Amino acid sequence: MDFEYTFWLMLQLCISPKTAYRHTSYHKQTKNQWARDDPAFVVVLCLLVALAATAYCVTYGDNLWHSLLTILSAVIVDCLLLGIAISTACWFIANRFLRKKNLPQHQVEQHLEWLYAFDVHCNSYFPLFLLLYVLQFLGSPFLLWKSFVSGVVSCVLYAVVLAYYHYLNFLGYSALPFLERTECWWVSTPRGLCSAFTSDEAAAPRLPPAAAAAAADRVAAAGSSIVGSSGVRRASEEAP
Repeated sequence: MDFEYTFWLMLQLCISPKTAYRHTSYHKQTKNQWARDDPAFVVVLCLLVALAATAYCVTYGDNLWHSLLTILSAVIVDCLLLGIAISTACWFIANRFLRKKNLPQHQVEQHLEWLYAFDVHCNSYFPLFLLLYVLQFLGSPFLLWKSFVSGVVSCVLYAVVLAYYHYLNFLGYSALPFLERTECWWVSTPRGLCSAFTSDEAAAPRLPPAAAAAAADRVAAAGSSIVGSSGVRRASEEAP
């Protein structure tokens, strides 16, 4: 597994995604396939997601069993299974509706590989991971406060992540010369941005279940102590 190329690709996806997808044609020329033949990117991505979920569980988790379930859910469900579902839908849509029909006689008809669709999702998921796992964890003490500013910051964070995820999808499919109308991947972005700014659930960061429950208990305990202290102080002031 080529980990050096994997880390270089992850860096380019954050600072210059067009440069990352320029190397797609090299796979076709050298390997005769659009998809990567090296699983290093998926392995590194799963390890990073597991480490981030472990950090959440150490900080907000309540017991070992729930922490293990949270880590497995983050890697298997959020990263892999959801990615397989999204990749399958994009693979079907691209092959069914976006392939060029009128090709020159000397050009061979091509089909989108499912593995390439999964590669595009993994590429788009890595910046999402940095923002919603790493950055959100670092900013969770501020984002967990029930205030207007923290709600706005959370909404902006999710809106940026959603827009950038769709943008990387658009770059991934537009890099294939036999696809057309790839801008359709931008169609769902305005609706998603509107839902991010109007949904009440988007106003708070999406923590793992155990972490969210522990954080809620801490906030409730802090609120109870504040209310109790204020009641005692008010009673002492009213006493003769």
